Amino acid sequence: MSDRIEKTIELNAPVARVWQAISDYREFGEWFRVKIDAPFVAGEEATGKILYPGYEHLRWTVTVKRIEEPTLFSFTWLPYAVDPDRDYSAEIPTLVEFRLEPISKGTRLTITESGFDKVPEYRRAEAFRMNDGGWAEQIKNIKAHVER
Repeated sequence: MSDRIEKTIELNAPVARVWQAISDYREFGEWFRVKIDAPFVAGEEATGKILYPGYEHLRWTVTVKRIEEPTLFSFTWLPYAVDPDRDYSAEIPTLVEFRLEPISKGTRLTITESGFDKVPEYRRAEAFRMNDGGWAEQIKNIKAHVER
């Protein structure tokens, strides 16, 4: 199993439009299906209510790492930490990076989640599998969002 998930897509939208969809907490929440409580601030925690069907009972919590307009937005989180009866707080989070680069027809977006080698072994494979599928869906969601 790999330590990282990487998804790349070419979007028919300018970098500024894609940047807005990723860095604005309200727009991010629209395509990611989470109602985020406040704007993203580097070095601070961002929280919200997950709106994705079947996961509405969970809170969304990330720590924003870098906001480098218009090329990089990153955060850390605990991957697939979905059991409300389990304490995940001692785990080392994975790093999620959104990298944007201009291309002739718009923007190349690369989403990378790395650090799965630090997820506890008993849940590593499931976290990787679920997040790999999740990012495959989210990359379609952002495409639909920015190209409409």
